[in-house]
Amino acid sequence: MTDPTPDQTTDQTTDQATDQATGRSEPPAGAVAPPTRPEPLTNQGLFDRARAVIPGGVNSPVRAFDAVGGTPYFVARAAGAHVWDVEGRGYVDLVQSYGAVIAGHAHPHVVDAIRRAAGEGTSYGAPTYREVLLAEAICARVPSVEKVRLVSSGTEATMTAIRLARGATGRSRIVKFAGNYHGHSDALLAASGSAVAHLDHSEGATVPGSAGVPPGAVADTVVLPYNQVPVLDDTIACVIVEPVAANMGLVAPAPGFLQGLRDECTRVGALLIFDEVITGFRLDIGGAQQVFGVIPDLTCLGKVIGGGLNVGAFGGRADVMDHLAPLGPVYQAGTLSGNPLATAAGLAALSLLDQGAYEQLEGTAAHLAVGLQDAFDSAGVAAHVSRVGPLVGLYLAPTGTPGPVPAPVDYDGARAADEAGYGRFFHAMLDAGVALAPGAYEVLFPGLAHTPDIVAHVVSVAYEAARTLAGEDRA
Repeated sequence: MTDPTPDQTTDQTTDQATDQATGRSEPPAGAVAPPTRPEPLTNQGLFDRARAVIPGGVNSPVRAFDAVGGTPYFVARAAGAHVWDVEGRGYVDLVQSYGAVIAGHAHPHVVDAIRRAAGEGTSYGAPTYREVLLAEAICARVPSVEKVRLVSSGTEATMTAIRLARGATGRSRIVKFAGNYHGHSDALLAASGSAVAHLDHSEGATVPGSAGVPPGAVADTVVLPYNQVPVLDDTIACVIVEPVAANMGLVAPAPGFLQGLRDECTRVGALLIFDEVITGFRLDIGGAQQVFGVIPDLTCLGKVIGGGLNVGAFGGRADVMDHLAPLGPVYQAGTLSGNPLATAAGLAALSLLDQGAYEQLEGTAAHLAVGLQDAFDSAGVAAHVSRVGPLVGLYLAPTGTPGPVPAPVDYDGARAADEAGYGRFFHAMLDAGVALAPGAYEVLFPGLAHTPDIVAHVVSVAYEAARTLAGEDRA
């Protein structure tokens, strides 16, 4: 699919966005058209309106520009590797809905699947054919999953997996790792990464990462350093971990870390939960557990399995999953679970992900990571570009850090990042038409739509942005 240039879409984009924002459609026969057309939309104008009716002007803090400064761009449309804002300006998009879009925006196969499903109804509150197909596809691909339950978000998946682990073991205490983000449920919102990291000023204590979470909600949550295998006891219900940490920048698991967790959980009868909301179907056909050869008891999924629509899932050993209602006493429910649009989109997305696709993703990410590291090195900017399979992470070290800069291995190391420097680099890239996530703790998601030419363009922009950053730091 060939993406149009921003100039070709400016007028159409602004018209469509205005129509959507004002709720205008074709007038009924005989109606008198309004005498004047509303003013064209702007990012600043929409942000001002949004802040009047939406807290902070965004529906997820990760979209806010608080950490980098400035005004968010409001997306009007997207295609492939690009997005266009309401002012008609185009960007090469490395956010890709934070990993939910792997084949590129508005991929024809996914769009057609959604369109066909929508024509048959958008929600039934009853079982559907496609949710069975998606469950079968997940079980066939993910080594640990014998049965799976579909939900509507990654937060729902991790929250319910914790409840299930507690119900299946009869224990209350859970272990998570500092810097791992598992959604915004109370018990897991302690020492989290992602946008929470910008608010987190604790010094390692197990305290809630958000106001409104009472201390009792995390009283049974043990937070430990990532990449260190703990010694557990028989009060622990489960250990939940990002097999590749992708919410404190990109931090790879140390050799032996994941296998050590597997062995320790087995020793004390605790359940091991892999949060593969990001890594599932992103790293490989079977996710991180296939790549690293470590099999958890439960796996949480999301993003890719919805093809860009809202979906989540958790699954694992049949004997554990059968503790869920209606078979067992652990309750979970959701009106929109297994939504027909999301399952159609997810099945379409998974059908595009064969071994050749993963080889392409890995090659694209390698090209991007090497190019970004060269850009920083050539400008004398202290930085480390991490890559794990198709995931790429940026770590900007404090100015003056001697090189070469090592990759962080835990949350404390990741939080030493130069957030202000990242903000300047972010805006230099954005001004040149390349969109990164507006926060230093997010990763880059190159996908199937990022061709070699697009990646080469991103790298060339990064060379200029790095030189700009170096000049500002030396000024």
